[in-house]
Amino acid sequence: MKFSKLLPSKSSTLVAIALLAAASAALAAGAHGGGHGGGHGDSPIGKPGVASKVSRTVHVEMASGMRFKPSEIKVKKGETIRFVLKNTDSVKHEFSLGTQQELLEHYEVMKKFPDMEHDEPNKISLAPGKQGEVIWQFTKTTAVDFACLHPGHFDAGMKGQVIVAAK
Repeated sequence: MKFSKLLPSKSSTLVAIALLAAASAALAAGAHGGGHGGGHGDSPIGKPGVASKVSRTVHVEMASGMRFKPSEIKVKKGETIRFVLKNTDSVKHEFSLGTQQELLEHYEVMKKFPDMEHDEPNKISLAPGKQGEVIWQFTKTTAVDFACLHPGHFDAGMKGQVIVAAK
């Protein structure tokens, strides 16, 4: 057998590269280093909430002009909030809670993989006209950022903050 027959072909090398890229995207879409993706306790932004313990509901509109309405939300430490999100715009949007660093890191990944789907308790993507919810417990007195991380949306100003005050 010739030595060249033992080497991988260009097409099998490309397939291997594509599989590695897909695996990287899957990991990027999963739980992040902030610890908010899988019930590993409190992260800097809190933890997934339990529906039976919701303190109150906050309605947030994903509006035209790349804006959240409201863009500032005030809560108290310990509150579990049901965010009811409605996309009233003509394009897909996302609501993603995180630290400024987590959001910026994830935004860079979204630029590379714009069709990424999320299955995390602090994120939801909604098609135009659709509604969904995120239930989150705020366990620390801090400011928690939220943003739409679809390419271009964050840069256009589609972001906001949850201000968590002491009880």
